[in-house]
This record gives sequence, C-alpha cells and structure tokens, in this order.
Amino acid sequence: MEPEKPTPPTTRRIAIDPVTRVEGHGKITLLVDEDNHIVEARFHIVEFRGFEKFIQGRPFWEVPFFVQRLCGICPVSHQLAAAKAVDQIVGVKQLTPAATKLRRLLHFGQMLQSHALHFFHLSSPDFLFGFGSDPAKRNIAGVLERYPEIALKGVKLRKYGQRIIEAITGKRIHGTGTVPGGMNKPLTVPERNALLADINGILQWSQDAVTLNEHIHTAHPEHRHFGTLPSHYLSMTGSNGELEFYHGGLRARAADGSEIFDQFDYCDYQQIIKEEVRSWSYLKFPYFSALGTGQGWYRVGPLARINNCDIITTPLAEAARQRFKATCHGGPVHDTLAYHWARMIELLHCAESIQTLLHDPGITGTDLLAEKGEHQPQGIGVIEAPRGTLFHHYHVNDEGLITQANLIVSTTSNNRAMNESVRVVANQYLDGHEITEALLNHLEVAVRAYDPCLSCATHALGKMPLQVTLQDRGGNVIHQLTKGVDGAVR
Repeated sequence: MEPEKPTPPTTRRIAIDPVTRVEGHGKITLLVDEDNHIVEARFHIVEFRGFEKFIQGRPFWEVPFFVQRLCGICPVSHQLAAAKAVDQIVGVKQLTPAATKLRRLLHFGQMLQSHALHFFHLSSPDFLFGFGSDPAKRNIAGVLERYPEIALKGVKLRKYGQRIIEAITGKRIHGTGTVPGGMNKPLTVPERNALLADINGILQWSQDAVTLNEHIHTAHPEHRHFGTLPSHYLSMTGSNGELEFYHGGLRARAADGSEIFDQFDYCDYQQIIKEEVRSWSYLKFPYFSALGTGQGWYRVGPLARINNCDIITTPLAEAARQRFKATCHGGPVHDTLAYHWARMIELLHCAESIQTLLHDPGITGTDLLAEKGEHQPQGIGVIEAPRGTLFHHYHVNDEGLITQANLIVSTTSNNRAMNESVRVVANQYLDGHEITEALLNHLEVAVRAYDPCLSCATHALGKMPLQVTLQDRGGNVIHQLTKGVDGAVR
C-alpha cells in the first residue's frame, strides 16, 4: 500500500464531483500549489455497494440473478460469470451445444449494446465537439442536434443489442435466462428471424463506427500522447490466441509485449492476482502477485484484449485489428484514448459473430440442460465483460448456501491505471496553468476512456472511513459514530 502523503500547507484542493458521463459515482481531486502546479491527482470512488456480503446465506442458484443487480448497463455480464460459477458448483463441465450458443449470443448482444452506449452516448461528444468545447453542447443532446446520423446509429446499435437480450432473457434489463447447467428457454424461429432481418444494417453501422474512431485517432496526433500509459495487460484468449469473450485461458503481456503468462487456468486466479485496499477509495487495487504492488498493476478491457490476442476470428474485425496494430508496428498500443478504437473493433466483431450465430440452425435448439454431476464446494466463473476480465468466485456449504464470495470487477482491475491516467493528464494539461472547466474535462476524458462502471466495482467493506450522524427533526445532532480506516469505531 502506498503511504499516505501529508498535504503541504500551501496547497488548495480542486474537486470534480461527480465525474460525469460515467456509470456510477466518483470524483477526481487535485492538490495544486500557489502556482497551479499539480502536487497530487486522484480518482476516488465514493459509493459503496457490498454485494459480496449480502449474498452470503443465499442459495447458490439465486446468485446469477442477485448479482446482475450490481448494474443496469452490464447485468448480463454478471449473470453469465455467476452462471459459469454455478455450473461448476452443480458439477457441469460442458453445456449442451444449444445452451452454449445461446449464452454466447446473449453475451455478444450485451457487448454490442454496452459498447454502443459508451462511445456514442457518453464519449463521442468529447471527440465530435472537442475536449474544451461548450459543456452545454458537449453531450448526447448536442450530438443529436449537430450529428443526427451518428447519434441515431448509436441508438439503433444499442437497441439491437437490447433486443437480443430481451429475446433470450425476457427483458432488456435484469431478465432471466441462465440456470445451473444451461438455459431456461430456447430462442424461437420467429425471434431469430426478426433479429436476422436487421443484421445487415447493424454490420454496416458497426463498420462505420470503426471507421469513425480510426479517423478520430489517426487524424489527431495529440490523441496518441493523451495520457499515454505503458502498462501490463490482462485478458482471456482462446486456445489459439484468438479474441475470446466467453471462455478461455488467462493471458498477460508486459508493456514491451513480452509474455508474462499464457493460457493460465482462471480457476487458479488467486495464484497470480492479489488485491490491496487504500484508505481513500472503495475500489480495491489488484496486481500480479509475482510483480508486487508497485510494478504488478495492469489494464483490462478492449485495449488489453486487442493488444493480447493474436487474431480475431471474424474477417472485418480482424482487418480492423491489423490496421490498429500497425500504428505501433505490431507492438502493444498504449494510447489511453485508443480504448475507444479498440472498443469499436470489438463491436464489429460482435455484429459479425451475431450474424454467424443467427444463421446457425443450432441457435434454435431445445436441448438446453446438461446432466448435473457431483456438487462442488466452490465455483469460479470468468468472462470478458465489456469493460474487461470479470471474476466471480463463490464458496457454498452442504446446504447449498453461499458462505463466501469474491468479485474482481473489470473497473477494479483498471483502478490503478485510471489513477495513473488522471495523474499523467493532469501533469500534461493542467500543471502550471489557470485551471478551467475546459481543462478539467480533460481529466474526465481520461477516465471515460476506460468506460468505468463504478457501481459494479465498489465493495471494499470496512476499509473506508464511515461516519453516521443521528439528527432530530430540528436538525440537531443527537449522536455520531465514526469508523476509521483502522476499523475502530469512535
């Protein structure tokens, strides 16, 4: 853990509270001296959820639907990760082909809608209007007014992903679908045909999204240096090194592109990843245990996945990946803003994969439940969520009740990287200058690149200072308790 630094007496604190156009609640604080030089920059997560605690004592089969309430943006990701863990608990090692295809289709729909939402609704205003543009126009309403074609493509891409989720789970948000060892209902032929009717347009708009982001990144050299952050990368890949979202082995590469480990069994993740806590954030700080807290931090998500994989199995996305990698002559792309370009390459891969699955006769199969085996005392499910590698780990007792849970959420893995990006951008653009709203938005741009889901990631119970105040109807303080970072209640 980094030691807490004393605040110099001549500094002043500047806060962006809340950080806007992200999911959840967070803030950025700057300490600047009398000459506006940056002394410290931090990204704080200020909300607390506690899902790891309150699912304890619940039956394991309820968990996939409990944990998806972590988020309204990526509930499917949590449902699928938990479902994979539950499959292990009931002794299922292999789903039926129809159930596997349905889960993959569901996952591609989730990735498509989430990626479309993040870029078009939350991030595109920065790139279309400029980081320092009028904040009254720098939003999705401004995009709709000035760039209606781009905005409508984003809306329709997200809507299509939600239609896939609705067809499979019954609802666009917080539906059902997965059960221990499979799925609870098939995709009907009319549902499949309705989705097929629009897939060509979705493919074209996905290609347009890649082209737009490629142009934005290559036409603005300053983007190459905006918060550029050499780092390690973690993701899941297929057995042949292909881009893989649902199931595979863990791969990590160092900043120079060398291999740290490859095809590591994610069920043994605790051998390679540790977590630490710090007093000023509800997010934990994961790191590669072999490299330690100082050097072992890493990045996950679209940039990590495109850097780590050797190939994408769909042709249009693979061609886009090769152009992406060519910008760094085949080596890792460390540009923080390249997250958006990588995200759109993945969106295109999802559209191509959805088309392939919808043409597969097996997608409407009805054999959806695998035979269960011997119950296991724990289950570990890992998938690639839109924001990066997602871990769900559950322990159960003989009665099938959850006794312990550990979640490493994608945004948690990116926690140190987001802080580093804020620090780098603060030093690049704010240090020594009069600090204005336009300059402060540069810090938010750096955070948005990661597409953080702050609600998902907050669960460092007992590690943040907590103050509870009891007041009467007149607002007079009756009693107050404070829990410090040492756990002592005063």
